[in-house]
Amino acid sequence: MRALWKLTLIGAKLYLREPVAAFFTIVYAPMMLILFGSIYGNTPSPLFGGRGTIDISVPAYIGLIIVTVGLMSVPIAVATRREAGVLRRYHATPLRPVIYLTADVLVYFGMTLLGVVFLILTGRIGYNVHFDGNWVSVLVGFSLGTLSFFAFGFLIAGLAPTARIAQTVGMVIAFPMMFLSGATIPLEVLPATVRELARLIPLTYVVTLLRGLWAGEAWSEHLTEVVVLVGLLVVGTAISAKTFRWE
Repeated sequence: MRALWKLTLIGAKLYLREPVAAFFTIVYAPMMLILFGSIYGNTPSPLFGGRGTIDISVPAYIGLIIVTVGLMSVPIAVATRREAGVLRRYHATPLRPVIYLTADVLVYFGMTLLGVVFLILTGRIGYNVHFDGNWVSVLVGFSLGTLSFFAFGFLIAGLAPTARIAQTVGMVIAFPMMFLSGATIPLEVLPATVRELARLIPLTYVVTLLRGLWAGEAWSEHLTEVVVLVGLLVVGTAISAKTFRWE
């Protein structure tokens, strides 16, 4: 356990020293919230069930942070370390490989959670965002969505031959998800054809689950989202375990 926590602490420090990764994980979503909050405010709207734009944007932007870390930070960092020979050195040490992989997941999870905390504080302090749910339920939903996309990210890293290709693939997949899933633009204002397309996008299920839990809806109302995300987690983990390469 001591080695695990040391590796996790070092990984967190290295993550925060990388300006691009730190910006998109911690700063980008709160910045977007301030930008759109200054335009639309948080006045209750019938379009959003009596909630304001910021009330629905905060849980949606959590999905934005998740996809940024899961599909860009994870595959790029893993593929880069493999190219540089870092993973090979890890694999040659006496510590079990699972220790390194667990530390990696803990670092990414912790950084994602840190970004979410900054986002919520921005919404609460700047716009008095409303929260009608249960914090434990939201944390569980966040964890499910986060780990599902981490599995997806490790899968990309395992299949991509180089870090540059991992970056390209991650961005090509992530950016359409951001804009078509409700993570940046609310689903309610998108055309019907786009909302139908959104059903095919995994991030949509993260956004709708978190928005529902944030508003106090029961888990029983989001069984489809749970099934999709659990399936993504199980399948992604299984395939990424087969495709993961140390060198």
